[in-house]
Formats: sequence, structure tokens, C-alpha cells
Amino acid sequence: MNFQTEIIEKIKNHKKYIAVFTFLLILLSIFSFSFLNKNEGETENQSFSKLLSDQEENKIDIHTEKSENSISNIEKQENSSIVVDMKGAVNKPGTYKVSSNLRVNDVVKLAGGMTKDADNKSVNLAQKITDEMVIYVASIGENINIVAEPSESINNSEKINASGNKININIADVNQLQTLSGVGAKKAQDIIDYREQNGNFKTIEELQNVNGFGAKSIEKLKENITVD
Repeated sequence: MNFQTEIIEKIKNHKKYIAVFTFLLILLSIFSFSFLNKNEGETENQSFSKLLSDQEENKIDIHTEKSENSISNIEKQENSSIVVDMKGAVNKPGTYKVSSNLRVNDVVKLAGGMTKDADNKSVNLAQKITDEMVIYVASIGENINIVAEPSESINNSEKINASGNKININIADVNQLQTLSGVGAKKAQDIIDYREQNGNFKTIEELQNVNGFGAKSIEKLKENITVD
């Protein structure tokens, strides 16, 4: 019996074992293929989930940034807003909350413009407004000077009415009052506060009721002020 014949005989004798081994080998191949496909699917799902998660995080970050910018813009707008008091010959006198970069002319327009009997020379329409500023538009014939910016070259103790007329302390605004000798921003505001709380001054001497004004101060101001 040659070698090939011996091998054939052995295969015939162990045919059952070979069949079982072949069957197990096929099962192992199928299991390995399924396992590899499952891992690939899980990896793809994880990658897709991570992509969606990153997109959601980016959306949240963008939304948060926009919200913060909106809040910042609102705060800036609030900080740049001021309140001014519009009085006199305008159609809608009152207090106005406006932007700090406006000028007197802009506030006059907000107040409905000047009335027919308004003296448009009584205010400096080009003047920039400030917080707590009082803007007064006089009527034609009122004894009030034109609002003028005080010159830096004039000493505070030598300030006088720019037009040479007396200033009516019952209607003058902060800027007009500051053209008087020895009257700064605080004293000017004190005069207005007293006037609003107690009514118009009846006499010049009543000015002594305002903090910072004594008999000597009033004596120096008499020639430049009036209550009529």
C-alpha cells in the first residue's frame, strides 16, 4: 500500500471528525465576521453621536455668546443714557431720557419743537447736553440772556452775563446761572433745586436761603440778577 492510499484510508476512517472540525471552523469564521461588523457599527454610531454632540455644543456656545453680547450692548446703552429737563416755550415740556451724544436742538425736537412765541435766540441749539441738565426756551420778550458757553479764559470770579442783561434766577438754567460771578455747577443746581421745592424767588435776598449764598455774595450779584 503506497503513501497516497494510506492517507485516503485514514480520511475515510476519520470522516466524522473531519466533518465536525470543518463545521466548527465555519462557525468560528461566521462568529468572527459578525463580531467585526458589530464593532465597526458601534464605532460609526459613536462617531456620529460625537459629531451631533459637538454641533449642539457649538450651537449653545454661539447662542451664549450672542446673549452675552446683547446684554453688553444693553448695558452700554443704559450707561450712555442721561436725563434732561426741558422747560419753557416748547410744545411738550418735561424730563427726557436721551443719548448722551445729543445736542440741545435734538432735545427741543423731542419736546415737539418750539412754540410760536418762543425766542429761538434764548438757547444755544448747538450745545452738547449733559446729565441733569435744564434746558429753558424763553418766550419772546422774556428778560433772559442767550445761553453761551463760558470762556476758559474768563476767571470764575469774573463771570458775567454774556449779553449784559440781568439773569432771572427764577427761570435760568444751570449753564446760565454759572455765568454769574462765583457761581459754579453745584451752586447753580442748588438754586434750581430750591426753586423747584419752594417756588420762585420773591426777592433777591431770598437767595440767602440757598446753601452757599450769604449777604456779601448776594450784594455782589445784585447788579446781574433779577426775580422779575
